[in-house]
Amino acid sequence: MRYITVAALSHTGLVREHNEDSLVAGPWTLCGTVTENPQTLVFPVGSPLVVAVADGIGGQPGGEVASALTVAHLAALGPSLDSVDAVRQALTRCNRAVYAAAERDRALTAMGTTVAGTVVLPDALLVFNVGDSRVLEAGEDGLRQVSVDDSPPLREGQRTTSLVTQAIGGAPRFSAITPHVRSVPLAQDRRYVVCTDGLTDPVLEEDIAAVLRAHDGGRAVFELWKAALQAGAPDNITLALITVEAEQESEIGGGEEPEPPC
Repeated sequence: MRYITVAALSHTGLVREHNEDSLVAGPWTLCGTVTENPQTLVFPVGSPLVVAVADGIGGQPGGEVASALTVAHLAALGPSLDSVDAVRQALTRCNRAVYAAAERDRALTAMGTTVAGTVVLPDALLVFNVGDSRVLEAGEDGLRQVSVDDSPPLREGQRTTSLVTQAIGGAPRFSAITPHVRSVPLAQDRRYVVCTDGLTDPVLEEDIAAVLRAHDGGRAVFELWKAALQAGAPDNITLALITVEAEQESEIGGGEEPEPPC
């Protein structure tokens, strides 16, 4: 019987005062919490399993609220996310929920978040994102991005930008979204990194690939986090590493006990 391991970590970084990132893995959510040791969860392949990160938009109120709302909705809807259309509809519901919360509390006007993740099905992986959080696929042929950044074109010599062209929420008045959702085959020789730009902005893609060639599971997540810290960690860092395993491992391995749901 095949199993999925999800090793995850979330950290404030070295510059930000608060962690506005959130994460979901199946029914488990982590919101605005610092975890300096990777947490590893194991799930059987079968029912849809959602693994995603949400990065609250900085410089606007309530980023941590928007990201927490988004992962809470994805956790609740996760078992029903069995198709590309179902994922699109779920992200649309997240967008409406964030705007509705801001409408109820004017202090949260224009709060928003990016989101990126996967839904693991028995024979396929649904990859989705809104904004510039990313999903990366690692295999023997190297590392490639399988999500689509919602960012303006980069100038010559520019590697990153903090600007996004769409997000969950993020505007004073309701704005519809066009989520990026695609299906890729589920293969045992592939691993997937779901992460906020707190990892991919400071750490070069070739350095991420080198870590993944050298390490697996929680150790890989720890080394990626360490690489971000060594690069200055100017933003919150949240990432999850998804691996298809042939045999069951311990239910929770390496690191702290999981945080309570947010």
